[in-house]
Amino acid sequence: MRKTDPSARHPRLGTRKMIDDMLEQRQRMLALLWDLSQMGLAQTDEHSRETLDEFLSILVDYIAAGHFGLYGRIAAGNERRTPVTQTAGEIYPRIADSTALAVDFAERYERADEQTLCAKLTTDLSELGEALSDRIELEDRLIRALLGADERAA
Repeated sequence: MRKTDPSARHPRLGTRKMIDDMLEQRQRMLALLWDLSQMGLAQTDEHSRETLDEFLSILVDYIAAGHFGLYGRIAAGNERRTPVTQTAGEIYPRIADSTALAVDFAERYERADEQTLCAKLTTDLSELGEALSDRIELEDRLIRALLGADERAA
């Protein structure tokens, strides 16, 4: 029996891997966001600080995976399918806004002192959560466009 090249059967294997990696990071980020939202953040302790630090790290990785992975591929002109480029053009400004908000959040809280954490973290986390929710909906639109016929055939 002759072996076939897996990429010959699935020409979008690289795209699927990029998406799967981003979705895995998204899931980890959302779990940590949930953990943080359940903590009483009016006062921080070592556990809440460790959870916040882990969240910030995963948040930056997740944002980078989308920015440099999915959107970078499209911005570099490596995507020729009209539905994908059209969807990306429609959603990118809002994705860019959420990217800026997430990066600002990460920078603000990476070395935040206790007073800043206690005073603003809950409010800023809520604002970030809303922006991430919108971003996820937009990303899912792009993912559907990227996978297109591949998903219907699977």
